Amino acid sequence: MTRHFNFCAGPAALPTAVLERAQAEMLDYHGRGLSVMEMSHRSDEFVAIAEQAESDFRELLGVPDNYRVLFLQGGASLQFAMLPMNLLGKGGSANFIQTGIWGKKALAEIKRLELPYHVAADSAANGFTAVPRPQEIQLSKDACYAHYTANETIGGLAYDYTPALTRADGSEVPLVCDMSSSILSAPLDVSKFGVIYAGAQKNIGPAGLTLVVVRDDLLDQARTGIPTLFDYKGISEAGSMVNTPPTYAWYLAGLVFQWLKHDVGGLEAMAKINQRKAEKLYAAIDRSDFYSNPIKVANRSIMNLPFVLADAALDSAFLAEANAAGLLNLKGHRSVGGMRASLYNAVPEEGVDALVAFMADFEQRKG
Repeated sequence: MTRHFNFCAGPAALPTAVLERAQAEMLDYHGRGLSVMEMSHRSDEFVAIAEQAESDFRELLGVPDNYRVLFLQGGASLQFAMLPMNLLGKGGSANFIQTGIWGKKALAEIKRLELPYHVAADSAANGFTAVPRPQEIQLSKDACYAHYTANETIGGLAYDYTPALTRADGSEVPLVCDMSSSILSAPLDVSKFGVIYAGAQKNIGPAGLTLVVVRDDLLDQARTGIPTLFDYKGISEAGSMVNTPPTYAWYLAGLVFQWLKHDVGGLEAMAKINQRKAEKLYAAIDRSDFYSNPIKVANRSIMNLPFVLADAALDSAFLAEANAAGLLNLKGHRSVGGMRASLYNAVPEEGVDALVAFMADFEQRKG
């Protein structure tokens, strides 16, 4: 069997070591005679798996004791609705800092719910090629929280700073951040945020799981009458098991956390690898007249790297040849076109080296 290099934006590559361990434990988990996916979520075995996964996640990110970690379903997109339902119960409006498609989707959902909102800043004027600077963010007077997307998966736009937002009286405006495509790629100061959420299918594990990290003081801000399965406080009190959770995805996420801790050496080591991978690909793009990336250098994502060919008529040939060479899922999102290489944690450095070599060869032949 040959494993190719997978540059998919999600569901994304998983570490080979994790897949091999899951394969070894598939039919018989630790001598129990059954698979994890066949276990009761209430069993001692699965509760131990769940608790270890949360403990490892907390250790990796340094999650403070006054934050809850929720293991949920519905993808990050469900949080577009769950967040305002859980945070706007005491009045005020949700503020949005817009930098791309996923931020737009979050805004569209609150509009659909007919809940109060305010757009505090928007990168549309620069074509979503740079994030708003701190002085450009204008909060509403009744700001309850401020939502932003740390890394726009589709556009390849990332923040080079963490906003620190206050009201006129100096009080904090809690930050709510979609980190679906950047979480666990580097160390993070969780204490700067009120809520962090992330779909699993990029750096955490397989699709079907979503992690939410929420500060304790925000657990009693929910609107009345929200569905039981939307209520952060109730979910937290039930250990994320109000109903049957995505048990196998939770288990695989736990294996990824252990891989990050023991095989990689933690998030500082992971960040160095990720930076090196991104620098190699951006260097290949920047030294060429054949490839280009539109994002301001300071806001270039190290997770999702979009690029276009000088002649779009060559796109199909590029993708076909890349696929034949074992370089998979390089087609850009349909909304922006071109190419996109997602360099998540599990994409090995040799995969980037192979892509860079292919790009140079393709340019030499077609440029």
